[in-house]
Amino acid sequence: MNVPLWGWLAVLGVILLMLALDLLAHRRAHVIGVREAAGWSVLWVTFGVAFGALIWQVYGADLGQQYFAGYLIEKSLAVDNVFVWAIIFSHFAVPPAFQHRVLFLGVLGALVFRGAFIAAGSVLIASFSWVLYLFAAFLVYTGISMLRRRNEHLDPEASRTLRLFRRYVPMTDAYHGQHMLIRKGGVVLATPLLAVLVLIEVTDIVFAVDSIPAIFAVTDETFLVFTANAFAILGLRAMYFLLADLIHRFVYLKIGLALVLIWVGIKMLLKVDVLYVPTTISLAVIVTLLAGSVGASLWATRGQERRGPESPVDPPFGTATDEEVASLEPLWRRRREARSQEPVGTRRDGPDAG
Repeated sequence: MNVPLWGWLAVLGVILLMLALDLLAHRRAHVIGVREAAGWSVLWVTFGVAFGALIWQVYGADLGQQYFAGYLIEKSLAVDNVFVWAIIFSHFAVPPAFQHRVLFLGVLGALVFRGAFIAAGSVLIASFSWVLYLFAAFLVYTGISMLRRRNEHLDPEASRTLRLFRRYVPMTDAYHGQHMLIRKGGVVLATPLLAVLVLIEVTDIVFAVDSIPAIFAVTDETFLVFTANAFAILGLRAMYFLLADLIHRFVYLKIGLALVLIWVGIKMLLKVDVLYVPTTISLAVIVTLLAGSVGASLWATRGQERRGPESPVDPPFGTATDEEVASLEPLWRRRREARSQEPVGTRRDGPDAG
């Protein structure tokens, strides 16, 4: 697959434009409802599918199917990621109006980290073909582990990342609007929102360790691996607000995801020395496993209403009072005014800017 430099630049330009559009539409903190989330979800999926159709038309059916197989894998694994986010937000009682900003920054970081992982994976595969055996074995192992632990859930309070953050970073015990850093009593402090962002970034890196080898199992085209990841990730924020309170209904999803990982791992093993499984068959198996697990889940839980994860009775973090936020607002305002008057190229992000 020969993609010219301008093709890469065009894709990156579209991604940046979509991120800017999302940021502009959500520049003010507000609670995102199901209807708004559904609209954005349709928009992001339309972009992803349209790009796949473009690949199909320009480069042929086989590469188009490879893109859609990778896109489906990333999108389905992202659902599991969304559920983890819901547990984290619920456990730490993150105000709904502030969640979009955390997810926006989290997705931005995910694009950067996954881009680095994809580049590293491509170099490894090109340099050492035996790495495919490791990827395949890892996928099969991960799928079996997911089957065995399908009823286990993340405990955010037991997170090593959170313990290290609390140990080394001075932090307030309450949210202060959407600010992640504040200056209080002459001391720079992180807010719990920054701790939640760090925890979400780390969990996404963990998920990427599974998803990147999985997509390499269905295509070895770096361009398709990156674009399938990017277009699947861009819709994660909208997907979260659409599905966060439906976690309890996807009871068989992890089984479907585990079987997909096992399947693509076996496919990769066969591809190395034994048998090449056509992309059409691979895509059909992935669609069947995912559709079957989702359909069975919705059927088994029919009649159940929306409800999010249960929050702890005594959440670890609170929300600053209006008086406390108001007392810090002059500091933020003076800092913003000072920054706006600095010459371009000399501005520095201050810790009290939040």
